[in-house]
Amino acid sequence: MPAKPASLPSSSKKRKTREDDTVRAIQDLEKLLTAAVNSGSSLNPLADLLDIALEAETAAQVSKAIYALYRVFVLIITRSLLSGRDASEEAKAVRTWLLERLHAYVDLLTGLMKDDEPSLRISSLDILFSLQKHLSSALTRTGNNTQPQFHSSHFRKIVSALLLCPPSPRTFRTKKRRTEEVNDPEERTLDPDVRDHFVNTWFSVNDDVRWFFLRDAAIILSKYSYAEAPQLPGNLLSILERLTTFPTKASELNSWWVEEFGTKPPKPKRSANEDDDDEEEADAEGADAGDEDDWRKFFDEPPAKPAGEKKGITARVHTLTIHQSLHSLAAHKAVFTRAWLSLLPQLSRGSLEQTKAYSLRVLNVLHRGVIPHLTRPILIMDWVSSSVDHGGTVGLLALNALFTLMKEYNLDYPSFYTRLYGFLDRDVLHLKHRARFFRLTELFLSSTHLPATLVASFVKRLSRLSLSAPPAAVVMLIPFTYNMLRRHPALMVMIHRNEELTGVDCDGFDAREGNPTLTNALESSLWELYSHRRHYHAAVSTLAKIFEEAFTRPSYAMEDFLDHTYGTLLETEVKRKIRKEPATALELSQVPEGDGLEELWTF
Repeated sequence: MPAKPASLPSSSKKRKTREDDTVRAIQDLEKLLTAAVNSGSSLNPLADLLDIALEAETAAQVSKAIYALYRVFVLIITRSLLSGRDASEEAKAVRTWLLERLHAYVDLLTGLMKDDEPSLRISSLDILFSLQKHLSSALTRTGNNTQPQFHSSHFRKIVSALLLCPPSPRTFRTKKRRTEEVNDPEERTLDPDVRDHFVNTWFSVNDDVRWFFLRDAAIILSKYSYAEAPQLPGNLLSILERLTTFPTKASELNSWWVEEFGTKPPKPKRSANEDDDDEEEADAEGADAGDEDDWRKFFDEPPAKPAGEKKGITARVHTLTIHQSLHSLAAHKAVFTRAWLSLLPQLSRGSLEQTKAYSLRVLNVLHRGVIPHLTRPILIMDWVSSSVDHGGTVGLLALNALFTLMKEYNLDYPSFYTRLYGFLDRDVLHLKHRARFFRLTELFLSSTHLPATLVASFVKRLSRLSLSAPPAAVVMLIPFTYNMLRRHPALMVMIHRNEELTGVDCDGFDAREGNPTLTNALESSLWELYSHRRHYHAAVSTLAKIFEEAFTRPSYAMEDFLDHTYGTLLETEVKRKIRKEPATALELSQVPEGDGLEELWTF
């Protein structure tokens, strides 16, 4: 009896066998290349290993291939096969071929930073930064300079990948999908896991990485228009807004990804004709460094040093070498300033809604994370002033930034209080951000040197708006007015007038005037707040009676009133202890007949 034909293997078994063959091929090629590097023989199998990485179907195969390539390239870099002098034309040709393979490998890794597989994204970023360290150290060992070197061209590719987000080159993706991704800005957004890993591991930790990233980010911004890379400003903003640390003195410059930069640089030479930067910025592959020098001439003011502080490098920024710049606080502020000043105009190139969203994100970190580290903070005045025009929360935060510039950096902005007065419209007491508005407005009006006519306009305008405000807003408005009257005694006349004012028609306040110094508010009164004595809500009516009492309280803590809402007011009333029982109605049996009350109690 003839034997039955063997059944064909299943598709899953075929796929498993094919994957095992690919893994074995990767392992064999890595062993072969390791032996070739050690013995100095042919490195042609490097191209085969790179092809496997480019054509691998599964994430596991890609991961094994890129790590095998990483170990091989580290061995090649350590043996100085990519740097140093060429002994012959043949050696030069080999080096050129190796550099081409390295560039192809780096392009693969930068594309994988936008892959669908999270592990490949993080692994690619880790490998790129590890290669950065090895390449820079190799340049330092084999270069002609005695000072540490940084592989600028490799790092520029990392920065471009973080900001431009090229699509993944995984071959299983269809051509149609790749084209859609290239044309869709939403698909070119930096993934949160890659962004957070970069910021938390390198950008907020290592001073050299932060310095070079800020410098290169400004250069990339200048090379691409918004039409060419609409995702670029948003990606850069997502990184800069998460910067948690920035040096405030030279002694804090002490963390380096390329360890060779930790050595103390030589003191700057004072000769005006000397230029030490050409050799220091020379790249191993002959990259043009002309654009990279622009940041150093951006601002040229040595920072003032507090007494007793360790003195750092204080020479003019544009005369410093790379090594000296990394140890100079002024150089770090210069690249930080140029990056932000290059970014801010780009944030206004999109739609109005996108511009407002970007502006809100910037203004939330501007006063504490940006302005203190700028070389000349007043240079952002134009952008901040334009943000005021958006109104709402964005405009209010922009006014806060302007106030910081006026108070701490002597900015002259005469129309500040006129712009602030323009925010007092019928909606300001109904917004969910009204607590922030009152907090900032109290800060803006805190100076006792402000004219009484100006402060009176704000108090009167808010008092008028309280007539149609919810109880929670009136509860925070009354203490705010009390504090203003205590701080500016000239306003007390507004609650002590003897004239009979019976309504709006008898009020001299000009509500349509946009200039707070011309509203004639000081000749008016706060009759609107007086009317709240009979407010339907007990908390409001009780609080409004403070204007009839002696002003013995120093001031109210506004934080105790800013978070009130309908819910908190209701909860307070429900939990309030009743000290005296309220009067109750008589029983129906005690009511005289014929008074009609029986009908009211009939259901």
